[in-house]
Amino acid sequence: MNFSFAFTLVVAFFLLIQSRQFSSAEAGRQYNHGFKAVPALYVFGDSLVDSGNNNYLQTLNKVNFTPYGIDFPYGATGRFTNGKTVVDFFAKWLGLPLVPPYLGLSEEEKFKTTTGINYASGAAGILPESGTDAGDNLNLAEQVDYFEKTVKSDLPKSFKTPKKISKHLSKSIFVVNIGSNDYINNYLQPAKFNGSKTHTPLQFGALLISNYKAQLVRLYSLGARKFVVFNLGPIGCIPGMVSSVTPKPVTPCVESVNNLINIFNYGIPNMIQELTTTLEGSNFVLADIFQKSYEQNQSPLKYGFSEANSPCCPAGSNGTLRCLPNDTTCKNRNTHLYWDRAHPVERVNYEIANGCFRGSSTCFPVNLRQLTRL
Repeated sequence: MNFSFAFTLVVAFFLLIQSRQFSSAEAGRQYNHGFKAVPALYVFGDSLVDSGNNNYLQTLNKVNFTPYGIDFPYGATGRFTNGKTVVDFFAKWLGLPLVPPYLGLSEEEKFKTTTGINYASGAAGILPESGTDAGDNLNLAEQVDYFEKTVKSDLPKSFKTPKKISKHLSKSIFVVNIGSNDYINNYLQPAKFNGSKTHTPLQFGALLISNYKAQLVRLYSLGARKFVVFNLGPIGCIPGMVSSVTPKPVTPCVESVNNLINIFNYGIPNMIQELTTTLEGSNFVLADIFQKSYEQNQSPLKYGFSEANSPCCPAGSNGTLRCLPNDTTCKNRNTHLYWDRAHPVERVNYEIANGCFRGSSTCFPVNLRQLTRL
């Protein structure tokens, strides 16, 4: 048998097994973890965890159309992927319903919803100006503003006493995943934003950490005690970044961009340590999504992906990072790392969530399941 042909067959068989393993594991696990370990899940961040808030904003950064949601039970809901996000998996495994977008709730629903709310917004950043070139978004401070309204105006209608509200919040999980747009849609866009003109990379990273810390302290002051804080994935590896630079990189990723965002990433552990020390009764978990994602981009076949830098939906023909309405997509989403030119497929979200929820190599110093018991 021709060696090249034999090798191709082996690789194809390996990818098929990987795809089937994910499908069966996801189906068997996504509902079997549920044990109502916490009363609620509150979510803050950007398009990686947005569940539909941007549907209600004046912005081009909307994805409430097919092919988004092609593998999601409720179709195109405003999630920037083909299926579930990381926090969707978290909610299921914690025994909670999917976390609804804050802007999609009526006033009556806001105080009746006690199992968690999602305040995340596509294109949002830590800084208020980040991502605004395409329209409105809820920056991190605005998201915390809305959470403050939830705590002070909505929860009192359900829990009656401050003591009950405090207990509810102290046992809930707070997930924060933000910062990518401060680079993609700010610092790395000098024609549209002044970030790189007024700050060196070190100064910008420090500015982000300072603002990030302030909002986490605000959440604590409002009652949050259990935090899962994500660092940034390898932005230099996303298809939209790799295809935009000239000349094209000789490696799978634009390493200068990864080096830039790692200035921010290196600051997060110190921030978390300081907050854990100074905020009495707090528990902070760092979700490190950079390292494994970077390795997957470098050696996709090793992790069961045949398509590393090729997005599942073509997208980008008009310069956007998102799929276009009714785009034709790849048939097997499980062999791709990326859904569009900026966001991972559901399988990647599952692996991140599973590693953080049950494993020991993604979330530190404890995983999410262990955090629920603290």
